[in-house]
Parts: sequence; structure tokens; C-alpha cells
Amino acid sequence: MIKFASRMNLLKGSAIRELLALANKPEVLSFAGGMPAPELFPVDKIKAATTAVMDEQGKVALQYSSTNGFEHFRQQIADRMEAKLQIKTKADNILITSGSQQGLDYSSRVFCNPGDTIIIESPSYLGALNAFKACEPNFVAIPTDGDGMIMEELEKVLATNDRVKMIYVIPDFQNPSGRTWPLERRKAFMEIVNKYEIPVIEDNPYGELRFEGEFLPALKSMDTKGLVVFLGTFSKILAPGYRLGWVCADGEILAKYNFLAQAASLQASTEAQLVVSKFIDMYDLDEHVASIKDCYRKRRDVMLETMQKEFPPEAKFTFPNGGLFTWVELPEYINTKEMAQECLKRNVAYVPGDGFFPDEGHNNCIRLNYSCMPEEKIVKGMTILGEVIKEHIKK
Repeated sequence: MIKFASRMNLLKGSAIRELLALANKPEVLSFAGGMPAPELFPVDKIKAATTAVMDEQGKVALQYSSTNGFEHFRQQIADRMEAKLQIKTKADNILITSGSQQGLDYSSRVFCNPGDTIIIESPSYLGALNAFKACEPNFVAIPTDGDGMIMEELEKVLATNDRVKMIYVIPDFQNPSGRTWPLERRKAFMEIVNKYEIPVIEDNPYGELRFEGEFLPALKSMDTKGLVVFLGTFSKILAPGYRLGWVCADGEILAKYNFLAQAASLQASTEAQLVVSKFIDMYDLDEHVASIKDCYRKRRDVMLETMQKEFPPEAKFTFPNGGLFTWVELPEYINTKEMAQECLKRNVAYVPGDGFFPDEGHNNCIRLNYSCMPEEKIVKGMTILGEVIKEHIKK
């Protein structure tokens, strides 16, 4: 009989991936995945950038390259981080990864032994929880309000738990809630982090997708002790198929990530790095991101307007200022996993909320994505979902 490692008992198939498989039919209105709108991919420009790379550096593009990534590409990322997020960094502080998901996987392996504690927001990103579970940690979920993690609750845990090795947060347009931390909350968080000197993983896949209001400085921009590890990605602002993300961290910490990358994957794709770098040289990435934001803003507005019209008053949901998601909370007696099967019969798919928590329960929540469906299908899907919710509300 084959005996697997004990950690395999902690890992399960992604509920989102399983739902996407079910929802991968043309007649299904899917609000389940966190996928960008494929019609916005700059295919012709990517084709031109690819041709230029192959003409100019074809042999380089098809060869192995360094683990940390091409210096010019890393400097382009560093420049963008300063322009958009007020993070002053340089190429030497950046490691290119195969998507930010790989950065999540590396993070728990860098900092955590079995039985150590990872602090997360409640709720938190399902993909991060799955990545961290392989290291067999204990999770402590800090309650949140409309402005994100509640700092008083965070400090209570840090003052009483000496096994906390890492804090994982998504301050901008959080997955799954869509909430964003205001500036004062960010400052209070960094004061606490500096006091206890706990490493922080700042996951920022959606930070550039702000629809209104001022861009807020990243936690990393306030980091005076080298405690914040910033994870970024091109998946939401260019193309997820390239699987290009990055880790930005200070020297000793980044070196540990680099050692793991050497052992795990050797490097991110050489060709993908060169093509995306060439795209940034040849075209205006800001202009492309602006077109994405314009589309997603309209789709968010249509979704929220339809929800306000079609959902019963018992359904509470967030009003994100950017990103890809809104979060719905229903009365506790409603089981959204069971309701999801009924919705699928009516060709509507969503992600039940229970997977975004490390503990049992939380069966009354829904994550909805608005980026990947055109407006008319959003209206149709939210109308059907509203009908199903109404059927489950106790009279």
C-alpha cells in the first residue's frame, strides 16, 4: 500500500477549479473564477513583441536563464512599483516567479515549520490557504470590518502567541471580499508589525485595478525594517497565461526565496520574461491597464446595480473600488454550497464562501466575479441568482 506524506491529508482539490470545470460550458453564466476578460488581451501587440524577441534574441529566449530573472525586466518592475505604489526598490530586490501563486508557496516554506502559526484575514484568499497548508501550519484568522483587518484583534493575538511566523494580507481590493484598507489602517498595521517584528506577505495582484479614488501606498512602501515581502503579478494587468509574477523583498529574505526557486523550478520562463519586457518597451502598459479598468468598472456597476434591484434586503454585499470581486453574506441558515448546485441547474455559477476560511462553517457567503462576463450576461445571471436567494429566504 502506498503511503503518502502526512501533509497530503491537508490538501484538497480547489473548489474554484472544480467549479470552473463544471462551469466550462458555453451556456453557463460563470461568476466563479478570478479570470481577466479574454477579449481584452492585447493579442496583436503580444504577437509583435514575440516576433521582435525571436528576431533579436531568439537563441536567448529559448535557453535557460538566471533564477532571479532578467535585470532589465526586474528594473522595469521596480520602476513601476515606485510609480504606482510608492515602493522605492531596485532590480536586485526582485525575484521573478511563475505567477504570484509560486510566491505564496515559497513564502510558507521560507518562514514556517509544522505547527507554526500564520495569521490571515477572515476571510482570506483560498489559493493562499491551499499553498500554506503544505507546511502544516496553524491558522489564526483575524476578524475584519469594512476597512479590512481589525488591528486591536491582531495585537491581541501577537501579544499571546509566540509561534506566529508570518502574516498574510491583501490590503487592496481583497480576494474574496473586495475591501481595501484605508491609509490609517495601513499605518496602524505597520506600527504593530514593527513592534513585534513579524514577517508580512503583502499580496497585491489587483492593486493597479483601482476604478475611483486615490491610489494608496503599499505596506511595502512603509517598511522600515525589511519585514514586508511584496508579491506582484502580470496576470491581472496583461495575461495570466504567461504565469509571470514577482517577489520584492530585502536582501536576506530574498536570498532564501532565491534558494527555494533554484530547488523548485530553476527559473521562470525565459521567453515569457523577454516578451513581456519587450511589450513594456514597445507599448504603453498604462494605456492597456486603463482600458481594463474602464471595462471592469462598467461591469462592476452593472453587477451591483442589478444586485441592489434583484437581491432581497437580507443579502448584504460589498462595494469594491477596484479589483475583480464582490462578497455576499446571506442569513446564516442558508447553505451556499447547496444553493450553488441549484444555480448550476439554472446555468449560473459562483464560488461558495466556506473555502475562504481555515475553519469549518461560514456556509452563508458567496464570492462573485464581475470581470469575465459581458454586461447583459451579468444582468441575467444576477437576476437568476436573486431569484434563487429569495427562494431560500425564510418567510
